Amino acid sequence: SNLFPHIPHIEHHLLCNGNALIVKVNDELYAAVGGHGGEPDAYYVPTKYVVANPYLVDKTFTIGDDSVLVYNDTYAQGVLPLLQKYCGQLVENDISMNIADILARASINISAKDDKTKASAEVYLKRLRAGELGVMSEQAFIEGLNIREFKDVASSLIPLIEYHQYVKASLFNELGLNSNYNMKRESINSNESQLNDDMLHPFIDDMLKMRKEFCEQVNDMFGTNISVEFDSAWLDNELEAEATLEAIE
Repeated sequence: SNLFPHIPHIEHHLLCNGNALIVKVNDELYAAVGGHGGEPDAYYVPTKYVVANPYLVDKTFTIGDDSVLVYNDTYAQGVLPLLQKYCGQLVENDISMNIADILARASINISAKDDKTKASAEVYLKRLRAGELGVMSEQAFIEGLNIREFKDVASSLIPLIEYHQYVKASLFNELGLNSNYNMKRESINSNESQLNDDMLHPFIDDMLKMRKEFCEQVNDMFGTNISVEFDSAWLDNELEAEATLEAIE
């Protein structure tokens, strides 16, 4: 049996549900999701796993006997709670930036004492919007207007943009990717840019550890030969960390 075609589905289950059960159906290995059940062991860990899949099987499996249960992380949380937290903050900040962007269009507030003055002011603004010069011909018109300047709303976009950058960087950092969110407005040195390197590893290392244990258990039970290592940007980070340690030694 070969698990390779099912790896994307396994990762989907792990990232979204926090766990998946590797079962053999018709001499083929599958990743199934379901619910824990059965009598718990001495550490209150469920010993059974109920799968109700119309295509595959409807059965209660015994974990470690006829199936292997794999966790995305030690506490089987997956990444959805993490994404929901940070994506919720990003959405709220997007709304704030949109509101600030709209309010930036109103630099002044014009109020009129009567309808005639109001109509004249609207014509004046309309001509300006059309690119035409306007002339206030009567003193009464000028005296009938009350013009109040708004605070520079556009300046409020700067902290919102910085906060957006900070939230995104925090999300990437928790997923093991280095994203700088230093708020200094001048250049930073290499030491400052590497201050958050140590926080990149715990969660992603935990995920790798759980997957390595899962590979060993599946290989032992079903006679497969699967393994897992970092890839893409995570692999680059790992190689850079190893090179740094070798340089220090």
